[in-house]
Amino acid sequence: MDRNEQQPIEQVLNAPTSRRSFLRWTGMAAAAGTMVACGRESALTIEPATVPPATATTAAAGTDHGNGGHGTGNAGTPTTDSGAKAWEEMDKMHEAGIKLFPAKTEGLSMQPLEYRMEGDVKVFELTCQKTMWEVEPGRKLEAWTYNGQLPGPEIRVTEGDKVRILVTNQLDESTAVHWHGLFVPNNQDGVPFITQPPITPGSTYTYEFTVRNSGSHMYHSHHNSTKQVSMGLLGPFIVEPKDKSKDPAYDKEFTLVLNDTAQGFTINGKGFPATVPLTAKLGQKIRIRYMNEGLMIHPMHLHGMPQLVFAKDGWNLPQPFMCDTLNVAPGERWDVIVDCTDPGVWAFHCHILSHAESEHGMFGMVTALIVE
Repeated sequence: MDRNEQQPIEQVLNAPTSRRSFLRWTGMAAAAGTMVACGRESALTIEPATVPPATATTAAAGTDHGNGGHGTGNAGTPTTDSGAKAWEEMDKMHEAGIKLFPAKTEGLSMQPLEYRMEGDVKVFELTCQKTMWEVEPGRKLEAWTYNGQLPGPEIRVTEGDKVRILVTNQLDESTAVHWHGLFVPNNQDGVPFITQPPITPGSTYTYEFTVRNSGSHMYHSHHNSTKQVSMGLLGPFIVEPKDKSKDPAYDKEFTLVLNDTAQGFTINGKGFPATVPLTAKLGQKIRIRYMNEGLMIHPMHLHGMPQLVFAKDGWNLPQPFMCDTLNVAPGERWDVIVDCTDPGVWAFHCHILSHAESEHGMFGMVTALIVE
């Protein structure tokens, strides 16, 4: 689409909610329902999310020309039972999804985790619990969460801080927490039967360490982890450096946690059109922290403006580099700066296209950078 033909920002952000039901019962709901790894029948079966074959989706899109009861027009153009051309129905589904963005759903993720001071120690509390999480409008799935959030609350401290984290397990199986990327004493590493006993159901376990290295890090379960992390036991752990002079200057920052398991293809626990856009004023510089908690790689592509990649796994690179697509593998964290030089609504998505768009429209790992 030509930039001059883009919808006004106000139209995108203030779309009528009445289209939500149309989207739910047509393309987006059908696509989401078939693409979620666990399916609607069981939120506990963890398998990699896959794209359904064309035969499974064309009927919902009105393009099944075999035994679906659809005919063709005089020029051979496929039509639906209502007489509309199949491509028109497809366009309507694509448009409906865009107009819903950003769709409202229940549940806020990665809220700053408050702490209390006990002497010179910052004390945080995390509770592992089951939560019904709304991934997209009208689509709720069971998730295993920290403090009812998916991803869990953001833990943000400063290099050199002493922290104590009390983890209470309200699940019906044992768990543990690993501090991914952080330098911790061996007995605080969070791996049951190697560094600690498991945190059994109903019990509370205490982790305590001094934060030694700055950067973008994560925390997640390391017990039955394929299931527990996939179900949602994950969150960002951000450590501010004592000396910020080595980091590039920026005006705003955003964290994007990527996942592809029990809730389908998500950014910060939500699938398009319920993902949250990144926003900036013209001329601002934004920092994006990518974190991949899934099982697949995700090449993240921002339209319109390049990304200056300056840190990996919490370490500043000796030579930053520019790109428009950055591949983020499981467990990796990347930090980038985007100079918001061009106004507009810019698409931002995983460039494995089956994670982002189908005949029914955009879904999953899609959001936008809105520069005003």
